[in-house]
Amino acid sequence: MVNWLLKKFDDLTSQELYAILQLRNEVFVVEQNCVFQDADNKDQLSYHLMGWNDEMLVAYSRIIPPGIVYEFPSIGRVVTSPHARRNGKGKNLMKESIEAVQKLFGNVTIKLGAQLYLKNFYESFGFIQTGDIYLEDGIPHIEMVRSA
Repeated sequence: MVNWLLKKFDDLTSQELYAILQLRNEVFVVEQNCVFQDADNKDQLSYHLMGWNDEMLVAYSRIIPPGIVYEFPSIGRVVTSPHARRNGKGKNLMKESIEAVQKLFGNVTIKLGAQLYLKNFYESFGFIQTGDIYLEDGIPHIEMVRSA
């Protein structure tokens, strides 16, 4: 059973922040073998959706308010723990992320930058590709939008 928790940056405990950074580094840096600057000064302006299974952070996303990255709210840093995959947690995470955006900002358009290989995954939640493929940290990405 996953316990979902949504917090502003300033409300995160040091243990929660450490778990977030540890999971993001485990997947985005180590697993995907991608050296990039994860600390991008957007965390402090964002909301953080955490999926906890007991004491383990198994799923996470960052909800960025409109006007910071895009004109619309954005869902980013979408990640599930390698130890908790293949049982629907990624789908639950996206469902919870969309609901969090709607709770915070209303029924609005949502924009994200997706790794290209996840295009079908995001399309299953109503996102559509809105731009050409671009490289971010050496990984093919696309911008996608989910209309209100």
